[in-house]
Amino acid sequence: MTQTAASRTLPLPPPGLIHSNSALFLDADGTLLPFADDPDAVIVAPGLVDLLDELRSKLGGALALISGRAIANLDYLFGRPDWAAAGQHGLERRGSYGALTVEAVDPVELANLRDAAYVLAASLPGVRVEDKGFSIALHCRERPEHEQALAHLAPAIAGRFKGFELQPGSYVFEFKPRGMDKGKAVAALMSVEPFTDRVPVYLGDDLTDEHAFAAVNALGGSSVRVGTREPTVAGFTLSSPADVHAWLYQVNAMLT
Repeated sequence: MTQTAASRTLPLPPPGLIHSNSALFLDADGTLLPFADDPDAVIVAPGLVDLLDELRSKLGGALALISGRAIANLDYLFGRPDWAAAGQHGLERRGSYGALTVEAVDPVELANLRDAAYVLAASLPGVRVEDKGFSIALHCRERPEHEQALAHLAPAIAGRFKGFELQPGSYVFEFKPRGMDKGKAVAALMSVEPFTDRVPVYLGDDLTDEHAFAAVNALGGSSVRVGTREPTVAGFTLSSPADVHAWLYQVNAMLT
């Protein structure tokens, strides 16, 4: 019987998966950070930023955060505006040397989409609107019974705005600029120093990370799913953010 992606038992990633010529890409929520009902209430574990600083130094700067959050929000959480990052699924990208690239978005269409998202959220008490600046997310982690309604209503809103598309996730429905995804963000960073000619490794937990898994796999790198979501094209798995931290400490101990 042929094994499908949904039925695979994924192995744990060996600490040696990361070596001196690796480029490390890390999702934030659900990977480095445990989920919170309110995205603004997440807590960065003590020692995590110092650990990532050490890894980044050993990798010659080739470490980046890849997130649906805005880069400004990542900087607020981690306090490292010098780290490479991609925010809002790659709509904004910052290299290790500080250069920021932001894709163009129609401000009128964005404003109308924002209004529509707030109207929908108001009709479903407990659904939160996260305004990321250039993308809008509706969260229902506090009220999971609204997930089915959002799955029905959000596509209709997305269909009204040609410059945007719907990206479902874990209890979240996000309207993001069309054509942007984390895989393209990784590819863009891999084309600039200090990421060029390195072997990419990506850790992520959500459906939005599958684009990045596919991108690093195509580049001969490795992908690590966090959690149990299926199906996935990832090659390895870790159970939780706590396990990600423990694994990264092992990686750091092996790197020189």
